[in-house]
Amino acid sequence: MATATVQAAIAAHRFGLGEPDLAAIGSDPQGWLLQQIGPADAQRGDALPTAADGLRRHDAYLRALRQRNTVAAGEAMADAKPFEQRFAEHFRELVQADQTARLTTAATTARPFAERLALFWANHFTVSSVKGAARGLVGAFEREAVRPFIAGPFEQLLTASTQHATMLRYLDNALSAGPNSRFVTRLARQQAEGVTPRISGLNENLAREVLELHTLGVDGGYTQADVTAFAAVLTGWRAPRLPRGDEASFFDAAWHEPGVKTVLGKRYREGPQALGEVLHDLCVHPSTARFIATKLARHFVADEPPAPLVDRLARTFRDSAGHLPALYTELVKAPEAWQPETAKLKTPEEFVISTARMLRGGDSMFTRGRDAGIGALGQPVQRAPSPAGWPDRAEEWLGPDAVWKRLEWATRVGERAGRQVDARALAASALGPRLSDSSARQIERATDGPQALTLLLMAPEFQRR
Repeated sequence: MATATVQAAIAAHRFGLGEPDLAAIGSDPQGWLLQQIGPADAQRGDALPTAADGLRRHDAYLRALRQRNTVAAGEAMADAKPFEQRFAEHFRELVQADQTARLTTAATTARPFAERLALFWANHFTVSSVKGAARGLVGAFEREAVRPFIAGPFEQLLTASTQHATMLRYLDNALSAGPNSRFVTRLARQQAEGVTPRISGLNENLAREVLELHTLGVDGGYTQADVTAFAAVLTGWRAPRLPRGDEASFFDAAWHEPGVKTVLGKRYREGPQALGEVLHDLCVHPSTARFIATKLARHFVADEPPAPLVDRLARTFRDSAGHLPALYTELVKAPEAWQPETAKLKTPEEFVISTARMLRGGDSMFTRGRDAGIGALGQPVQRAPSPAGWPDRAEEWLGPDAVWKRLEWATRVGERAGRQVDARALAASALGPRLSDSSARQIERATDGPQALTLLLMAPEFQRR
């Protein structure tokens, strides 16, 4: 087991998000982490939008678009902005508020382990504003479906994320209707009478991603037939175009596929209760325990996590019925998690957040509408390219162009802040015994403050955790 000072550095960087002074952790780094286990703190920000707010903004955009098209049909319009530009402008205020809340909270929280867990689960249950249907809703998803549930049963977290309006829209379940549902039957009748309405069909996106990305894993033992049957279970779970009060998702029986469905060999009766029953059975499936254990160990310990650690985490998940605090406690107490070698590379978001924390600059670096360059480094905030989220392996972030962009970013930060801080002293207080003699000499020999800070930010001990 590493010494207490080495443990403090590991706790700050591997489990947390970086600290300007390791002394703040105290003499019991494990205790410092364990006392942080609990629901994530409320995000910083004034009147942050709810999912219902986001849905109302979508409805307002559709109404404005219809009015615009009506006017355009009768006369030329002076403001002929491209559709994507108008769409982005309509949601800019909500998107900027969400990004600022996420980043300033991470950069200033006194519970960085809990915040890292919140970021981990938000990536596990990815929704992305890359898709127009989720624009202005991603932050609400994190606040409503992820952050309150990171320290309860995994089943609670899975249920909240699956049924949330943002997930239903992002993975197209809001428009998924059973082929034999009352809604589709009515549309088919209208079509036979000469009316040609758009007939919604069964959409398997959410079913597939819950099985592949959220629970069992790609090799977890399910088949295409299970995906189709689970998609039928999910029919009827929708997000209203215009919510009533704060209700942002609901079950619409008219869209639900009637009849019994068989998922992973078990039969489920039709109705809204079937979704909860399927999700429960997925949570107790042994493949889910191993999949979650592997992802958690990979995130905190190593790209190729030690098999004994994964085995213990999977057993804890099974024995505790997916009680997440038990899983975190096992992880924190695992000897494999306290090895001094820095096996994990910080993602661009982690790199920038840890810089803000070290410089105590969370409020100034992430002013409204600014991501402090995270997007330019290759990881635009809340805009993951696919439902798989952002990768958690170093090889994905170590291309020559990516490293060069980190150097350019570190140089700009050094030029702005290098004269206001003592990078040499900061290196010692923030990295402690992790700071190698080689990196310390380079920082010490820097020609000026900006270069010293740049060298600190690019030091392997700061780039890795």
